[in-house]
Amino acid sequence: MMTLAGKTALLTGASMGIGEAIATSLAEQGCNLILISRSEDKLATLAKKLSGQTSSIKITWRAVDIGDQPAVDAAIASAIDELGPIDILINNAGLALGAPARFPDLSIPDITTMVNTNINGLMYVTYTVLNRSMLPRGSGTGTILNITSITGLEVPPFPGEAVYHANKAFQEAFTNALRNELSGTDIRVLALRPGCVATNFHSLRVGHDKEKYDKFFEGLEPLVSEDIARAAIYMLSQPLNVSVKAMDVVPSAQRSITVFDRNWSERNR
Repeated sequence: MMTLAGKTALLTGASMGIGEAIATSLAEQGCNLILISRSEDKLATLAKKLSGQTSSIKITWRAVDIGDQPAVDAAIASAIDELGPIDILINNAGLALGAPARFPDLSIPDITTMVNTNINGLMYVTYTVLNRSMLPRGSGTGTILNITSITGLEVPPFPGEAVYHANKAFQEAFTNALRNELSGTDIRVLALRPGCVATNFHSLRVGHDKEKYDKFFEGLEPLVSEDIARAAIYMLSQPLNVSVKAMDVVPSAQRSITVFDRNWSERNR
């Protein structure tokens, strides 16, 4: 396994949920961190917490909307000036809005926000990291890990997911195409696909409706953010000659995106 200690990782969507769990795991591995999110208060709180847990790493953060390309470029450029070259990019930021409304009933602002974050933001961050840090180093070096979703490969079973599903399918296509285009470099491009995770993200997906949230997870034990963080560390820790190109991490009760074993929790008490 490759050590992550001393490497610098840039993580989007870092301030809560899966992003916070990955940031915590990277800090435990000895990674220097560039944390990006829209929430300045949450980033400051997380950076303070992680700094208090270990004094051997450097942490900086930038509050920025990744859908704003000039702001993204400026934020990452200043972070590189502060911490040096980026070894690892984790594109984790993502949004699902408007469920359970069908596509024709969604608001245009919700559609635009999802596309700007899930598609444009992912490309803007990747573009800047490649051009300002990874490609200028020798023949090109680093690892890009895109947190996509199993919904990028299968149509979700509930309404209101047309835009999010299409966004995640784009991320899968972009990951595969970018991996091919970076042939001739030592840059790995990977995809991690979570299934159902009990986070604020899924609560947002169902409009913070507790009854719908509880019903969705009825009879099964969903993943937690730390499960995804462990998978991310595993993928990133492989030696340079090994690429875990894609990994699906789902609850054992989630047999596929549409089939749930609702008796799993009862059998496994």
